[in-house]
Amino acid sequence: MVSATFRFYEELNDFLPRARRKVEFTVPCARAATTKHMIEALGVPHTEVELILVNGESCGFERMLCDGDRVAVYPKFEAFDVRPLLRVRAEPLRVMRFVADAHLGGLARLLRMAGFDTLYDNRIDDPTVAALSEDEGRVALTRDRDLLKRRGITHGCYIRALKPAAQFAEIFQRLDLAASARPFTLCLACNAPLRTVAKAEVAPQLPPAVRASHEEFLTCDVCQGVFWRGSHWRRMKALLESQGVAAG
Repeated sequence: MVSATFRFYEELNDFLPRARRKVEFTVPCARAATTKHMIEALGVPHTEVELILVNGESCGFERMLCDGDRVAVYPKFEAFDVRPLLRVRAEPLRVMRFVADAHLGGLARLLRMAGFDTLYDNRIDDPTVAALSEDEGRVALTRDRDLLKRRGITHGCYIRALKPAAQFAEIFQRLDLAASARPFTLCLACNAPLRTVAKAEVAPQLPPAVRASHEEFLTCDVCQGVFWRGSHWRRMKALLESQGVAAG
């Protein structure tokens, strides 16, 4: 029988039974088990893992485990750069794009507000999320741990917070998104680009009070929505600025 000793760090412990959190523990492994197989068998989605050390050496998910191996598993590092050590994925994502599962509509709208291309449909199913993540290089966002264990998903985030604003803050901090944000460039409803539009062009669509008090407008050519700097915009601006994003 092959056995290995594991230690999980930081937020990865959230996926473990209480007795296995923040301590080393030894478990039996199948003779042909890989690091990915065992990490997920222990309850941690592979998409949450940024670095694996086996006996002190960085390795990938395909590393076969041997009897007596000591495995340290780390989440995304924020304090220092470990990219020279990473072997768990073929390459990083150059452009941060997302696909959110059917339960994260509020988060999807907030990410669009910040300018991040985010696919969402309240009828989307798990196979579609997985396929879009794999085919289009999108980060899968979900509160479903099993979804993140699907073979095709290489980049994904398990969302811990329950409310959209807290979920937004969680993702921004975890993925260090502030520098990449382009606020108010995408439609919150359909994810299409917004463009500046003359007031005269959209005047018939405006409430009388808005028509009297505002001069600058954006529109979406897909859904024909019109946007202006009202109270909703001010709330979104405050949320962005709380994450270090200058929102104009």
